[in-house]
Amino acid sequence: MIKTLYVRVVLTFLVTIVIALLGATLLGFVVFERELNDLQHNEMRVAGENIVRAYEAAEVNDLDRFMGSVGPLTSYPIRVYDDAGNMKSYLGANRPDQAAIPPEAVRQVLNGEVYQADAKNDEVFIGLPFRHQARPYALFLLSSSKNEGTIVSLFLTVLLFALLIGSLCILFAAGYLVKPLKALTKATKRLAKGDFDVAVRVKRKDEIGALAQSFNEMAFELKQVETMRRDFVSNVSHELQSPLTSISGFAKAIKDDKLVTEPNRNRYLDIIVAESERLSRLSDNLLKLASLESEHHPFELSTFHLDEQLRQVVVACEPQWSAKRIRMDLRLPAAVNITADADQLRQVWMNLIGNSMKFTPEGGRIAVRLTEERGVLTVAVSDTGPGIAAEERDRIFERFYKTDRSRSGGGSGLGLAIVKKIVVLHHGDIEVRSEAGQGTTMTVTLPVMPPSP
Repeated sequence: MIKTLYVRVVLTFLVTIVIALLGATLLGFVVFERELNDLQHNEMRVAGENIVRAYEAAEVNDLDRFMGSVGPLTSYPIRVYDDAGNMKSYLGANRPDQAAIPPEAVRQVLNGEVYQADAKNDEVFIGLPFRHQARPYALFLLSSSKNEGTIVSLFLTVLLFALLIGSLCILFAAGYLVKPLKALTKATKRLAKGDFDVAVRVKRKDEIGALAQSFNEMAFELKQVETMRRDFVSNVSHELQSPLTSISGFAKAIKDDKLVTEPNRNRYLDIIVAESERLSRLSDNLLKLASLESEHHPFELSTFHLDEQLRQVVVACEPQWSAKRIRMDLRLPAAVNITADADQLRQVWMNLIGNSMKFTPEGGRIAVRLTEERGVLTVAVSDTGPGIAAEERDRIFERFYKTDRSRSGGGSGLGLAIVKKIVVLHHGDIEVRSEAGQGTTMTVTLPVMPPSP
């Protein structure tokens, strides 16, 4: 079984060339057969007329001797018929005389007419009349295998050289075609083993070049995905390790009555409860983000008042912003309807307002504004917190990314990633405007009515 593409390409080209050459040769013989026969007839007629003229000019007495001496000088076998029906053949160095000349052709020539065999016949011959000692004779020249053999040998030689030269060209051409495919195969094997720093250098603009370019793009994308996967695993491990370490450490301390007094025992238990809740929130956020990114996440549309939902979220967060004496500024027009998933949008506002409360210092201010224009709703949540540096603004929607881990307040870094995903699912957009030390504004734009699927 032929397994390599190189051998298949070579054999395919060779078979194609052989079939093409043989077919072209056969077609050439068919197309030019009549012309070849006419050419041979003309040559034979000229040769026969020359023999007759030479005979007449020489005033030959011995016809047999004359024809015997002329036969070797021509490439055509010669036959001579007399009026009595006797025939004598002068073959020279040619093939044996096996041609059958019809009797009517002999009679026609003896009657003084020139006879030329029909081109449809297998045998090609020509008959010329002449007289010897007042008796009519018929001179016939038959086709020579010498000429036919020369033509056939020429064609076979041309075919052989064409095949040899074509085979050499195919060997080099197939190597040129297969070489980038071999490079792609090696690169694919490296990619399968986890080596994503691989690139195929093919400077071609054909289909193979496009394939190599697509492979390089795929390798780059896979490298990014692998980097994201490693970062995700690292971040999850880090986020899980911190509360687990605290829970494990304080649980071991509580078991030893000699190390922990009763007042400290309750404080340690509170820490364990807080860290457990942190783990619960982390796992809940991870499951929620994974569900949002799947194609089977429930998406229940309903029409509700968006302004009322925002008020409910602000009221639910009142204990937090009241404890920090934050002034809450609401500018919400009445009865602003939207068709969306109410539970998902509530999660968006809880995360955005929660982040603002987390980073806004005591005595600061948070503003929530809702506007509607041409079927598009805009919700802006502004705070007077420390702001976000320019180099960090493009990354705040990444999983586990925290602008300042020292002030993260125990957050997992998944909140804004969830917000981004929910907004995108609602065919909306979210952008951030912030300067370090000048606060932050998160602006969410949503269609009043989502487009039809």
